[in-house]
Amino acid sequence: MEELIEALQIFLQYGNPDNPTNCSYDYLWIDIDTELVSKEDIVKLDKLGFFIDEELGEGFGSFKYGSC
Repeated sequence: MEELIEALQIFLQYGNPDNPTNCSYDYLWIDIDTELVSKEDIVKLDKLGFFIDEELGEGFGSFKYGSC
């Protein structure tokens, strides 16, 4: 749980959209503009289980945090 909270705190630095998350089966998607996120934070987010989802467009995805 601590890693998920740490990741969400990083995302919060880059925006606070009205509908920031989407969950489908075992996939959690965060709607944050990837171009705004520093390279350092992208590395941190990768270690926390989030990657840039190029297939869906902008945003970060993770399979680490379970099912919906």
